[in-house]
Amino acid sequence: MACAAMLLAVAALAPARAAEVVVRVDKDAQRMTVTVDGQERHAWAVSTGASGYETPAGSFTPNRLVPDHRSKEWDDAPMPHSIFFTEAGHAIHGSHAVRRLGSPASHGCVRLAPMNASILFNLVAEAGTASTKIEIVGVEPIGTGFAGGYGQRAEYGRLTSFDPLTSGIMAGGDTPRLRSEPRPRP
Repeated sequence: MACAAMLLAVAALAPARAAEVVVRVDKDAQRMTVTVDGQERHAWAVSTGASGYETPAGSFTPNRLVPDHRSKEWDDAPMPHSIFFTEAGHAIHGSHAVRRLGSPASHGCVRLAPMNASILFNLVAEAGTASTKIEIVGVEPIGTGFAGGYGQRAEYGRLTSFDPLTSGIMAGGDTPRLRSEPRPRP
C-alpha cells in the first residue's frame, strides 16, 4: 500500500507530457489540418501565397509566438495570433480577409480566420513550440493571380502572341487566317 501511495506521489510531481501538435498545410487544397497526439482536432480553409509570393514547403518548428503582431513589411497589416516558423518571417496568423480563404492570397504566410487562428495559437502555446511541428506540402495552384480581381482567376493567354489557329501548321500553311473568317466548304 505504501508503495502505491509513493508511486502516486511521484506521478503527481512529475511534469505532464506535452501533447504533440502537428499542423499540416496542404497548398494544393488550401486546407489545414491540426492533430493532437495523432487525433485530428481541426480542419480549416487557409490562404497561402498568391502568385509571386510562395509559401515555403517543408517541415518546420515554430520559433516565435506573437499574440498581436503587425507587419512592418506590409503597411502595418494586422497579423493576430502569429505563429512564426521561418527566419524570413513566414507565419500562420489570423486574417480578416476571410472571403479569400480557400484560395492563394497572402504574401507567403498562411492565413486563417481570426477565431481559428486564436484556437491554434492557444493550442501551440499550451503544447509548446518544441512539441509542435508544421508541415507544408504541395504547391500554390497555377493561374490564381489577381488579374480578374479578388476571387477571379487570371487570364494568362496574353503571355504569348503565338496562336496555332491563326498561324503555323494548325492554320494550314504559312498564310495566317483570321478566326472570324468562314471556312470554305468543299
